[in-house]
Amino acid sequence: MSSPELLLQVLRTQMRTAGVTYKMLAERISMSESSVKRMFGQQDMSLSRLAQICKAASIPMEDVLRGAADATPQADRLTLTQEKSLLANPNLLLMAICCLGHWTLEQVLETYDLTEPECIVLLAELDRLGLIELKPLNRYRLRVSNAFRWLPDGPVQQFFREHVVDDYFGGSFDGAGETLLCLPARLSLPSAQELVGRIQQMAGELARLHQGDRRLASTERDGFTLLVGFRSWEFAAFTALRRTAPTK
Repeated sequence: MSSPELLLQVLRTQMRTAGVTYKMLAERISMSESSVKRMFGQQDMSLSRLAQICKAASIPMEDVLRGAADATPQADRLTLTQEKSLLANPNLLLMAICCLGHWTLEQVLETYDLTEPECIVLLAELDRLGLIELKPLNRYRLRVSNAFRWLPDGPVQQFFREHVVDDYFGGSFDGAGETLLCLPARLSLPSAQELVGRIQQMAGELARLHQGDRRLASTERDGFTLLVGFRSWEFAAFTALRRTAPTK
């Protein structure tokens, strides 16, 4: 589906949700109902006309644009080459993670010791790598989906394992909205697979909340990280205490 088709599909959906019919819209923008239907059917709509329709239907234009962007097919993962490129430059990896968290350029500049020209170069490189689509005024759109994952045992995941995990678990996990669980269990393979499905659902819920809270002011949000691992495992020190099988 092309971008104009997707944009108008989102607009139609928003109009149905708002209870605005073609007839009602035609009256509000002083056009005939047949002309409105033709305009939608032919997908012939300028940006100024889109803004007029959104205003007449009391639909925020940014909601239509965001809805179209969110509905655009996007990658769930980067390639091995893309991940290696991120790790080749620590500042590029930092900017990538900021973009995945929907930080603005202004927020990055306020938080980290980077200059505006340095940040613009990093954003341009992320655009070249396909992580974002750089737009005017140094704004951007993610080219990866809300279900984005780093490659299993890929370069970034290995980097996190070597340099991030100890730092992450070094916290007390007793702050507001924080928790730490380590729950051993003996499960059948079907039960384990069922739990993996539940974990994936939880990741989807996190993505939904993250997406919804983007509308809040930055002062109303804080950075949270969900780190989940589930595997067949026993602490090596405990394994060393296992009884050895009797020899025959």
